[in-house]
Amino acid sequence: MRRNTIYAIIAVVVAILLAAMAYLLYSLNKSNEQNKQMLELAEMDKLEMQNEYESFARQYSEMKTQINNDSLMAQLEQEQQRTQELLEELQRTKANDAAEITRLKKELATMREVLKSFVAEIDSLNRLNTKLNAENEDLRQQQAVQKQQISSLSSEKASLTDKVEIASQLDATAVSISALDKRQKRAKKIADVKTFQVSFNIARNVTAAAGARTVYVRIIKPTGEVLDGGGTFHFENRNLEYSMRKDIEYNGEETPVTMYWNVTEMLVAGQYRVQIFADGKNIGGGSINFEK
Repeated sequence: MRRNTIYAIIAVVVAILLAAMAYLLYSLNKSNEQNKQMLELAEMDKLEMQNEYESFARQYSEMKTQINNDSLMAQLEQEQQRTQELLEELQRTKANDAAEITRLKKELATMREVLKSFVAEIDSLNRLNTKLNAENEDLRQQQAVQKQQISSLSSEKASLTDKVEIASQLDATAVSISALDKRQKRAKKIADVKTFQVSFNIARNVTAAAGARTVYVRIIKPTGEVLDGGGTFHFENRNLEYSMRKDIEYNGEETPVTMYWNVTEMLVAGQYRVQIFADGKNIGGGSINFEK
């Protein structure tokens, strides 16, 4: 009986030990399974963090293409570099390094807020630029309209000036050319001509300025030469010879003018043309024919 009791006790102890070992093995297996699951979750968490860091780096690159501000560009470069450094640190960190992963998560949260602030700032700048561009376009259109108006006013002014100048131009009317002999009678033959008499009226013109005027007369021979009067006057960017000149006082009313040229050279038969000038303009003329 004594020996059987001992055997029974030993059997119970062995059974307990086997049960304890089985439980221990079960617990270890369960713990290993949990650790494996936790490691897998940590790897997934690390991968998500890595993807987010990479996304931040891409967003910084995109934002740099949207701005033209040196100060902001420098800040973006700095933050993009910092993001790349943290990404490299994350890639070197093991998924089961809880302390380092926690630190990088905090850095990631900070980077997320910084990125949001940049997005808001760039969005504000873009809206401002859009507004300024619209205002500049409006200003350009206004300037174009003003330029067109100024051009139109200049054209109108030039046209009005031309019209006023034309309206104020003097006009020689009733031009009469006479050839006189030595007795101051009308000469019939070219050989008898001693004096040319040119008479005309400066027509009434209330738009012309009153004051002193110099009138020039050119007598042109059949050969095209001008009967010499000893001087020249300015006309259309050149100097012309004149045969006679006379200073008159013009007050806007019709003013008669008579001028004489004494023959100092041998004349030839043919047509003699007369041109009258005042104020730099050709204001009238006429002609006379002579036979031998």
